[in-house]
Amino acid sequence: MLGYEHRMDSVLANAVCVPLHPERSYVLMSDCHRGDGNWHDNFAGNKTVYLAALREYYERGYSYFELGDGDELWENKRMEEIMEKHGEVFALLKKFHAKGRLFMLYGNHDMVKKNEQTMGERLMGLMALEMRKPDTAKKKEHMFCGCCPGLVAHESIFLKNCCNGKGLLLIHGHQGDFMNDTLWKLSRFLVRYLWRPLEQLGVKDPTSAAKNYKKKDFVEKRMATWAKKRQQVLVAGHTHRPYFTEDPHNAWYYNTGSGVHPYSITAIEINQGEMSLVKWQQLPGKDNYVKVEKELLGGPLPLEEILWKNG
Repeated sequence: MLGYEHRMDSVLANAVCVPLHPERSYVLMSDCHRGDGNWHDNFAGNKTVYLAALREYYERGYSYFELGDGDELWENKRMEEIMEKHGEVFALLKKFHAKGRLFMLYGNHDMVKKNEQTMGERLMGLMALEMRKPDTAKKKEHMFCGCCPGLVAHESIFLKNCCNGKGLLLIHGHQGDFMNDTLWKLSRFLVRYLWRPLEQLGVKDPTSAAKNYKKKDFVEKRMATWAKKRQQVLVAGHTHRPYFTEDPHNAWYYNTGSGVHPYSITAIEINQGEMSLVKWQQLPGKDNYVKVEKELLGGPLPLEEILWKNG
């Protein structure tokens, strides 16, 4: 057996099971890469779009699944700086968590989350205004711990249909990428101290699946081949390239895309028993106002056809 197949089999076997209810709604996003607000923060340009989309999903009762690389912790060392810059985002995620509708995976760029017993201490809770107030370390620690108790970042989630046991395997997608999985610490070092400075000169990181099209093709082919071989529907991110087929009987691999497309974000929705790929983007409106609108890119397809194929 090939090494990556064994790795993926282990990911499936150890996935955390979450019930997939036909009457509930779910949104799957990945690769937001929330940064510290500086020039290299790729999320900053789409923050308004992301907040508008997430607020609508919250009001409509969706559960939010973030499939890894939510925070950019290769280029940035301190989670507190990310939280301070994007306090409104974490406040909204906190509301999802309070309703039991927040699920998180870790990816290669926020792999350090797997070493946290819970996410409450490091990821959420300090609003931007609270961060700016004079405070003691003890008080800040208390605020961290009390925000999102019990929230854990997983490597994989199995969104399971309770009727027949079939379901969607949710992962980040770095598991098919040796440099960003097994050698992630080396890749992090290179990004922080080599490729990040060189990006200012226009040099692209050759190890990045998001920036290297050959790498994208290689990783996606691996994941799609494994999914078809195991007859397991797989939803991932990592490559930043959304993928959604209109023929559910011949596809086992889907991709959410990312939150750092130019002026837009993509997501996969599951609503009323159907799955769709959507894009949220800023568009010019009347009277010189900018509006955020959702566009359907793929689907909707009945989830039954996706999960029940080939018996």
